[in-house]
Amino acid sequence: MKSFIKTTVLAAAFCFGISVANAASTAAEEVQKTTVVLVHGAFADGSAWDKVIPLLQAKGLHVVSVQNPLTSLADDVAATRRVLDMQTGPIVLVGHSWGGMVITEAGQDEHVKALVYVAAFAPSEGESATDLTKDYPTPEGLQSLIADKEGFVSMSPERMAKYFAQDVPAAQTKVMAVTQGSIRGQNFGEKVTVAAWKTKPSWYVLGEQDHMIQPALQKAMAAKISAHVVSLPTSHVPQLSRPTQVADAILAAAAEQSK
Repeated sequence: MKSFIKTTVLAAAFCFGISVANAASTAAEEVQKTTVVLVHGAFADGSAWDKVIPLLQAKGLHVVSVQNPLTSLADDVAATRRVLDMQTGPIVLVGHSWGGMVITEAGQDEHVKALVYVAAFAPSEGESATDLTKDYPTPEGLQSLIADKEGFVSMSPERMAKYFAQDVPAAQTKVMAVTQGSIRGQNFGEKVTVAAWKTKPSWYVLGEQDHMIQPALQKAMAAKISAHVVSLPTSHVPQLSRPTQVADAILAAAAEQSK
């Protein structure tokens, strides 16, 4: 009788172990079916995610980096929606800086299961980037921008190295200054019409030494959207200076939505 009970217990434990293993395997497979859509911000282009992309691909995720025209909020949202429309399965939508405005609007797509804000604006309905920043001191990085005759603004190589990406090697910031996308200055006054974070779980990667968006504002926005917060001692570009931690936040979002 004791032998029978022991055998039964062992069999049950074995079956339980298989069940847990199968569940874990299924969860991992679901994460791998997820597409991560990355949306860059102002003074940047799709290469802003170059250090994060390989880390996500190594985990089996499909990754697409949007190329925003930066000509208006509507144009950037349209560019992101075109990418979203081409995907199948669940999507984690990630936005850096100005890209937070874009994902807040475009994130209403039914395939978007989670949002990740990386040192990004997280507006409410009817808010612009200017509205969000009005109660905070103007960051040093936004002072003395270079404007062309059509109202598009960019950063000098010196200011990019000092205020935009001060924790990134100089050789890289020189390339970033050359490849940056100039943004139409009026974009910052354009308002979102919806706030996807109200219906989608959100993550926020906060740059504690950011000179482009005040860290205090980032903290307030993260609290407002009830985000899972990852706080890093970085500049405005944690995806370049701390890519592993940023990738981990995106992977956490992918894992959570697959449950």
